[in-house]
Amino acid sequence: MTKGSAFHLWPSVFAVLLVLTLGGTALAGDHRADTSPAASGTASATVGTAAVTPGCGKAPTLTSGTHTLRSGGKNRSFILRVPDGYDRNRAHRLVFGFHWLGGTSTDVATGRTVETGTWAYYGLQRLANNSTIFVAPQGLNNGWANAGGEDVTFVDDMIRRIEADLCVDTAQRFALGFSYGGAMSYSLACSRATVFRAVAVLGGGQLSGCSGGTQPIAYLGVHGLRDSVLGISGGRALRDRFVRNNGCTPQNPPEPAQGSLTHRVTTYSGCRTGYPVAWAAFDEGHIPAPQDGAGGDSGSRTWVPGEVWKFFTQFQTSNPSPGPAGCRVTGTVSAWNTGLTSNISVTNTGATAIDGWSLMFTLPGGQTITSGWNAEYSPASGRVTARNDSHNATIAPGATVDIGFQAGHTGNAAPPSSYTLNGTPCAVTESATN
Repeated sequence: MTKGSAFHLWPSVFAVLLVLTLGGTALAGDHRADTSPAASGTASATVGTAAVTPGCGKAPTLTSGTHTLRSGGKNRSFILRVPDGYDRNRAHRLVFGFHWLGGTSTDVATGRTVETGTWAYYGLQRLANNSTIFVAPQGLNNGWANAGGEDVTFVDDMIRRIEADLCVDTAQRFALGFSYGGAMSYSLACSRATVFRAVAVLGGGQLSGCSGGTQPIAYLGVHGLRDSVLGISGGRALRDRFVRNNGCTPQNPPEPAQGSLTHRVTTYSGCRTGYPVAWAAFDEGHIPAPQDGAGGDSGSRTWVPGEVWKFFTQFQTSNPSPGPAGCRVTGTVSAWNTGLTSNISVTNTGATAIDGWSLMFTLPGGQTITSGWNAEYSPASGRVTARNDSHNATIAPGATVDIGFQAGHTGNAAPPSSYTLNGTPCAVTESATN
């Protein structure tokens, strides 16, 4: 068995999925009463509004591992991953990862079906670098039929349990999943748009229902052109619901040619502020971890986790300060004729992790950035902001992130004289010109 082969479903299961696709809405049904966390008094994931949970400041009793609870009269379970060095006084991002048909919560939590560890929580755990609380729920009969809305209720119950004990930013709840797990994430986008900030639907279909489905939510869809289980036309239809809900300008986004083994990502224009829609199409089949230039899944080479993490982490509800004298910058410039390279090391000298960062500096007149690495730079001249990439969003206490750029100049190759990280001035220990 090759890695990822667990995702290739048997023909009889294909038939089950097709039946579910045709009857998915009836599987979930409409709730007779709204029992979501928002309806019962828990803060919602309103755009721009951050709130903390009752677990903030408390010594936690929940630890990483498998937990059970009663939901809808049934025993349900989920795997929890609490960050190493968990800080009970800092509100954390909360991410739910839903398994596929026949998969398990352990598959999601370990990543073992593609690449153990590297693919844990669909590859997001390694990118989060201990900044995020992860949850892998277990579906009934290894699926998410959501009969009578019972799986949505299960999610509500998990949120209440977790947030009563752990410190969560209620404006930073996210859901993602592949295949049936994508369908469950889509169902939450429909019914819990005010509870979750964004969802990522990987190779999904309407299998778990869509109760409600009229409110906006940030939406990322990822789908294979050659998906023979849940066809890409269905994925486009799921996406288009939120193109409408979010007020985006309709379009037929470009998709890669069949046989190219590449992917294309389109971010829709005209969407309501805070409610983006993005679409990633790739030339492969019904797989969760596609890679450019080769077929099949790859936990280490796939581009999917980076796109999902970038989509989720764009919703920063605050700019955490590293505290007084909490950062140090070392800059080294190498110049020639009309060009230069600048290597910048940013060190967190504070006592808490920095989760999402923006480094601001002013380039001397005549300097214009032409390319950069390990950060996104904007604008190219004058007062520049370098924002973290998905892989280096968190800087642990004492840790250093290395970034840099290449620029043209008209004679002045001097480095910036000062830097601020998330609004806090940094100590500059060295800024030499070679």
